[in-house]
Amino acid sequence: MNVDLGILIDPLSVFMALVVSGVSFLIHVYSTSYMASDRGYARFFAYLNFFVFSMLLLVLAGNFVLLTVGWAFVGAASYLLISFWYRRETATQAGIKAFVMNVIGDLGLVLAAFLLFNETGALDYAGVFGATQDTFTENDGTLVAACLLLLVGAVAKSAQLPLHTWLADAMEGPTPVSALIHAATMVTAGVYLIARCHPLFEQAPAAADVAAIVGTVTMVYAASVALVVTDLKRVIAYSTMSQIGYMVLGVSAFAYGAGLFHLMTHAFFKALLFMGAGSVIGAMGGVQSMDRMGGFRRALPFTFVTFTIGALALASFPLFAGFFSKDEILAFSINRGGLYAVLGVIGYLAAAVTAFYAFRMVFRVFFGDEVPEARAAASGHVEHHAPENPSTGEAEDTEVGFPGPEHHYAERSLGMRAAMAPLALLAVVGGVLSIPGVTDTLEHFLEPTFEDSAFIEAEAMPSEGAELAGLAVGGLMAFAGIGLAYLLYLSRPGATLELRDRFAAVHRFLFNKWYFDELYDRLFVAPSAAFGRFGRTVVESALIQGVLIGGPSGLVRAGATLARGVQSGYLRAYALLLLFGLGGLALYFLIAAS
Repeated sequence: MNVDLGILIDPLSVFMALVVSGVSFLIHVYSTSYMASDRGYARFFAYLNFFVFSMLLLVLAGNFVLLTVGWAFVGAASYLLISFWYRRETATQAGIKAFVMNVIGDLGLVLAAFLLFNETGALDYAGVFGATQDTFTENDGTLVAACLLLLVGAVAKSAQLPLHTWLADAMEGPTPVSALIHAATMVTAGVYLIARCHPLFEQAPAAADVAAIVGTVTMVYAASVALVVTDLKRVIAYSTMSQIGYMVLGVSAFAYGAGLFHLMTHAFFKALLFMGAGSVIGAMGGVQSMDRMGGFRRALPFTFVTFTIGALALASFPLFAGFFSKDEILAFSINRGGLYAVLGVIGYLAAAVTAFYAFRMVFRVFFGDEVPEARAAASGHVEHHAPENPSTGEAEDTEVGFPGPEHHYAERSLGMRAAMAPLALLAVVGGVLSIPGVTDTLEHFLEPTFEDSAFIEAEAMPSEGAELAGLAVGGLMAFAGIGLAYLLYLSRPGATLELRDRFAAVHRFLFNKWYFDELYDRLFVAPSAAFGRFGRTVVESALIQGVLIGGPSGLVRAGATLARGVQSGYLRAYALLLLFGLGGLALYFLIAAS
């Protein structure tokens, strides 16, 4: 077995390293202002840089062993960052939840590496991928099992169903952490893994089909939940989950350029949306609920413009970055035909929902009547509420382990504006790298990595006309979603409340996130807790302490008590004891002689 601590430099790893380090740099700049008053400032940047190092190790690893190390490091760093404000019980619980869910993915990745090593005798990418064609037949059982285990790792890290429940809770971390984890780093690791292991998935198309279905179901699930969630950061988190679903569909349909193109554009507009949300939350004095927001358009003009740009890119509005990248995935899927055509149609419908909830955020936060915090920001003041947990309303202090006492927003913080402006520009112009019939810069750059794929040939690609038709359909979906949001939130305010009351059961189902958490509590958490209680009370206390330890020690204690009773210190008692002993010896010899 040969395992080198070496890195792999190819177009895919360079692409990922550029996206990760570039967006992470801007998040660092943003954090210098956003976290300025936090007493854990130095600790925060230590964790942040450990996270970036771990992600770069993951994407630059040259074999499955080093990949696993980076994969585990990313999970540990995410735990530290999500539970950064460690005196919040909700934050520590969210960190533990993310860590446990990601360990499930780690296990899948390790088992997949074992299976591949057992069959190919290699752990480096070149050795494994080079032996794939000769070692495995198409849809070979062992290879399908290995790819499904790789998919477990990807699903956990990229928060796809059914290992997705940690992502929304990860919003307990500071807003820069949300931008870092959800934009270009941790959640895209699963997409990168599928793209990196494309020779395996192309030889096991059954596993690729499963991955595509998982991505599509996840995009629909997350988009539906984002319709009703009122926490601003959590709406953006569910949009991340949905957009990762598009990327998973792309790379699983073997549209590698399209999937990775959407990974890049998503990094731009999603980091921008989180930064804009952090600016609004700062102006709100830490409040995250959209039910408390409104009228910030005049008070926060820079935040309003940049956030709206991010929402337009998320909604795939024509000529914005997300417009070209998302529709390229869907056009390729429909061109594949069969199952993938159905998944592509579902993707277009989910895109309309995406446009609706993207502008649900814009209209609810920046339009309507000005809330007191918006009036204060318009007059140049920062609203400061009593420190409290936005999830539970519990009172907090501002010592280490809690958020700092100050609230910052972009209009008053140069560092925040300096980070948001480049991302807004990239969210507008990032799509020029791949315009149908005009440019194919990104695909051409990535081509050496995927040159062994049969799906980069011209005949496997949709025609220019099909791509333009897909763009037209995607544009119509964006207009439909934005128009419906305008109708319900601006033209007819209060209409959504009527719909909520009329379809109360549906709203309750979506608001409770399809009851996945409750289901997992009953299936796994409650039985595990009951088993733990049984082990503590019965096995540990009664059996081990009471019988195995208490039994022999009880006999020793009884013998010691008897010995203490005999040693009275009286001479007559010792003489009587001697007499009894001699009598016993005499009796023994008499019986033995007879």
